[in-house]
Amino acid sequence: MDLAVTKDDVLVVSHDPILHAPVCSGPRENAVIREMTFRELGRWDCGATQNPRFPFQKPVPGTRIPTLHDVFQLSNRGTFDYHIEIKSFPVHPQFAPPPEEFARLVLEEIRRFRLERRVAVLSFDFRTLVAMRKLAPEIRLSALTETDPRDFALIAQDAADAEIVSPAVHLATGEKVAAAHAAGLPVVPWTANAPQDWELLIKAQVDAIVTDDPAALIEYLEQRGLR
Repeated sequence: MDLAVTKDDVLVVSHDPILHAPVCSGPRENAVIREMTFRELGRWDCGATQNPRFPFQKPVPGTRIPTLHDVFQLSNRGTFDYHIEIKSFPVHPQFAPPPEEFARLVLEEIRRFRLERRVAVLSFDFRTLVAMRKLAPEIRLSALTETDPRDFALIAQDAADAEIVSPAVHLATGEKVAAAHAAGLPVVPWTANAPQDWELLIKAQVDAIVTDDPAALIEYLEQRGLR
């Protein structure tokens, strides 16, 4: 999941820092989450309209953006892990708290539910990973990258010696995955939604796949005898 922070420092689950149609509808055309209180955020409906990017999505009118606290309350329903992306934007600092503050807020919620061993924190902004490492060395970190062509081990070093590397699909070649594994690094590429991408990543021997359609990926893996 991806995190944003409201004006009154409530951690909420949102991919984008700005709410806008058709994903969410509210009292105005668009709004920055960081500039609204959590109460103001509650005026936005993020389930009334189907997102055209996801044709199989079913509208659920009245859906509000959940808090990280809400999501962590589901932790007792299984032994699954949480992969949490801190959405911090160096070129748009108004969209999020400073990296150190963002990391502190996330860590407080993790510890409130005693989920240290079930959480990995991800970010493109390595400042947040450095901050989390200083606060809680036991938390797993994952370095997100979209364009960096270097070996994954070098990227991980720049990201506070992250335990995981999560590159864009096109970067996850078999050669680079093998080199990462030799360095003890799992590789978790994003975002693969088509069978041709899944096949390439399986051949590259990645450790996990990030997808917007987990049901379809699970079915594909079962058909291949890989799950």
